[in-house]
Amino acid sequence: MTTDEPPSSHSTGKSRPSEKSWLEKLFSAFSAEPKSRDELLDIIKDAAENQLVDAEALSIIEGALDVSSQQVREIMIPRSQMVVVGIHDKPEEFLPKIIESGHSRFPVVGESVDDIRGILLAKDLLPLLLKGFDEFQLENLIRPANIIPESKRLNILLREFRENRYHMAVVIDEYGGVSGVVTIEDILEEIVGEIEDETDEEEADSFIRKVGENDYIVKALTPIEEFNEFFDSAFSDEEFDTVGGLIMQSFGHLPGRDEVTRLGDFMFRVLYADSRQIHLLRVAHMRKPPEEDN
Repeated sequence: MTTDEPPSSHSTGKSRPSEKSWLEKLFSAFSAEPKSRDELLDIIKDAAENQLVDAEALSIIEGALDVSSQQVREIMIPRSQMVVVGIHDKPEEFLPKIIESGHSRFPVVGESVDDIRGILLAKDLLPLLLKGFDEFQLENLIRPANIIPESKRLNILLREFRENRYHMAVVIDEYGGVSGVVTIEDILEEIVGEIEDETDEEEADSFIRKVGENDYIVKALTPIEEFNEFFDSAFSDEEFDTVGGLIMQSFGHLPGRDEVTRLGDFMFRVLYADSRQIHLLRVAHMRKPPEEDN
């Protein structure tokens, strides 16, 4: 005689719901379809806290999400900082400028900066070292310039850079005047942080770099004494040696990208920070340094 046994209510080979791994929880959270960018970031940050995503990957993800909401005007090299070549310039006039800047691409202009004629690639000048510049015509070397509005979103521009295989665009304002330039490297730095190469050696040694009117890029390791000397400020260096220390104290926590705080006459925005420290800041000064007031 056989006895029918009821089916078992559990299987010994399966984990209980309470035993879900963090990976399963992450997938479950994503399946719930986050309703906002902040919700999505919270999920990714939870994954990072539980070591499913490392700090560097988290920073890159945050940068990629930021790029989708940023416009060209926020990162472009402003008009005042552009290095341009005149269409009628002779080699002895523009070559020293090209060598000194260390850049690889240069807007070529006519009567004014607003008269963009094209883009000169430094590498296109190399064959002339053998042929000579006797019958040199700059207009024969320049390539078409890509003109974009200040309002263009960075993620769209990055896609165009990749699809059309160009690396620089000239930015114009609503009136058609040139307001700056932007490169593919500028966008990538928003995602992965500052990219330095051998041409950046001199710049890398400088803690403070002006990028616009009363607008500066400042390394977090800048000594407070040097910061005070440059801006004629009076921040105390009794508790901290560097600007990064002051900013950490102001926030009260380790800030992430784009968090903002104000100290005195300065507005500090975090450009790059990892899970341990702040690396790079953008500083808006409410008045010019004394040496520029004259």
